[in-house]
Amino acid sequence: MKTTRESTFAATLRTTVLLATLSGLLVVIGFLIGGPDTALLFLFMAAAMNFFSYFFSDKLALKMSRAQPMDEAENPEYFEMVRELCQRADIPMPRLYLIPQAQPNAFATGRNYKNSAVAVTQGITQLLSKDELRGVVAHELAHIKHRDILIQSVAATIGAAITYLGYMLMWFGSDNNSPLGLIGSLAMILLAPLAASIIQLAVSRQREFAADAGGAQICGNPESLASALLRLEQGAEQIPMDGHVNDATEPLYIVKPFKARGLAGLFSTHPPIEERVERLRQMRPSL
Repeated sequence: MKTTRESTFAATLRTTVLLATLSGLLVVIGFLIGGPDTALLFLFMAAAMNFFSYFFSDKLALKMSRAQPMDEAENPEYFEMVRELCQRADIPMPRLYLIPQAQPNAFATGRNYKNSAVAVTQGITQLLSKDELRGVVAHELAHIKHRDILIQSVAATIGAAITYLGYMLMWFGSDNNSPLGLIGSLAMILLAPLAASIIQLAVSRQREFAADAGGAQICGNPESLASALLRLEQGAEQIPMDGHVNDATEPLYIVKPFKARGLAGLFSTHPPIEERVERLRQMRPSL
């Protein structure tokens, strides 16, 4: 059986490979379209948009979820629990927010320790036990500790650049010297953004596995998080989010705000709950 450290390293390695694959795909597309100049232009455009998104990601995510700052005087036990987990994780205390949603869920955001925040819904505080909530918060703190927002921003930057290149090819066509030809150009228009999305989603899923393992280490009890995930998935199925869940914030939540079915699972930002729970329960002897 793999140790927790080995599992976390394996998840990080897979994420690195996926990011490298995205970068390689971008370079190949730029070459096939007709050289690096146009590809570089669109890469800079995507990087500029994601640069803005990266530096304001915490504010945007909190605003789109209608999260409100929590008052420590009204929630002293919760603040005490988070403070204790932060000491175990060796990270500063994040800002804490409450989302006015009945669906039980939570997410972390922020580009670094100083700008980090953890938001939980009203529903999660009513559904989970104290130990289960502790496991969920530890999972979100692991996201912060692993700097997952940075990793996802890099993946989003490269993925967006590939998508823009596909749009450019659709509207302006490829270079006359391009080896693609008409059929190849049509295939590139359809397949390049699709491939980029699949790889980008795979990065998100690997970070969820890593956050589960890190969260189990932080709270010291994998079963707390495993039990919470099972109850959160059931709650998410029974209680829909009020209003539209923005695509930009959906990957941040600990469980999907809506359940993907059939082929839609291929484009899921989260691994199956059953697999996450199985991995967590395999960690119990090591902890």
